[in-house]
Amino acid sequence: MTRISILGSTGSIGTQALDLVSRHPDRYQVTALTAYAQADRLFEQVRRFRPQMAGLVKPIDPADIPQDLSFCHFEMGEKALHTAATLETDQVLVSIVGIAGLKSVMDALDAGQQVLLANKEALVTGGHLVMDKAKAIGKPILPVDSEHSAIFQCLQAAGPNRPVRLLLTASGGPFRNWPLEKMEKATCQEALQHPNWSMGAKITIDSASMFNKALEIMEARWLFDMTEDRIRVLIHPQSVVHSAVEFEDGAVIAQMGVPDMRVPIGYAMSFPGRLESGARPLDLFSTGPLTFEESDPVRFPALRLGRECLRAGGNACTILNGANEAANEAFRENRIPFGGITRTVEETLQRLGTGPADTLEDIFEADRQARLCASDIIAEAKKKS
Repeated sequence: MTRISILGSTGSIGTQALDLVSRHPDRYQVTALTAYAQADRLFEQVRRFRPQMAGLVKPIDPADIPQDLSFCHFEMGEKALHTAATLETDQVLVSIVGIAGLKSVMDALDAGQQVLLANKEALVTGGHLVMDKAKAIGKPILPVDSEHSAIFQCLQAAGPNRPVRLLLTASGGPFRNWPLEKMEKATCQEALQHPNWSMGAKITIDSASMFNKALEIMEARWLFDMTEDRIRVLIHPQSVVHSAVEFEDGAVIAQMGVPDMRVPIGYAMSFPGRLESGARPLDLFSTGPLTFEESDPVRFPALRLGRECLRAGGNACTILNGANEAANEAFRENRIPFGGITRTVEETLQRLGTGPADTLEDIFEADRQARLCASDIIAEAKKKS
């Protein structure tokens, strides 16, 4: 039996990971589950999968924990994430949203755990620290993001053939063909209409703005030790090719499949094997033409900003991430227009400049400053409007 702890079990990735556990009860045993605030949903998961430990980051009164769950040890607040990440297990799936994922990943690695990573921010903000620690304990980070899982799968066929370029695919989101003037004033409801994937609100907005892809460039840089100039973004509206790798001999190997996150989650859970996921097989006869377009940094300036931050180094990527989280939230709360997301991030980067990112303390302080600065910029823009 493979023991697995899932941080963020009530979210999209967490629930799909538990679907895979339920499909293979003879192979997986749940050690720990955590959620941010969905207590009732977490209680249902605890009843079904009977972990040793469960936790809520947003605390509730212990008296509100149902009596029939007394077999499980519950913890509240940030301590719950630390306990779940360090409890003895075989795998820790980190699928919580935001920079909190960095601390959980480092906690898990410090405890010698195998990390399955579904949190972009851990590598975006602390990629050098995470990869150095993973190398030190001899356990590679196993990616869960569909694009990075695709690249990881393609690299398994590399042998002595050196990879020279990573080809990250992107659907282009709901605004791929919108006029720029219309895109500037897009509503939150429009931005949440992703054409192919079902995801949480924050990441769906990031997909519409392409900040999601900027973060993926940063993530790929650390996961695969590839400089940003060798990471190319291709717009692929059909989302059938999840990403590809170009090799030294001219070959390009791509990973294809229907848009179903259970495939990359299952690959990380079973690596180096494979896991029946329940995903529908790809029928090449019904997919229609597969098209690819150059990504446009004018339409999606997030791509330009992401590359600039990677070249700048230091805490620039952390500042971009923190400012984007603040701006993304402001857009979802109708406090800024869609075009204001990128403007807020770029101005935050200009105001704060670049500083060190040598320790977790450096990174969390840069994140704090970025959010404060972005909030000030949002408030100033509101006064002018």
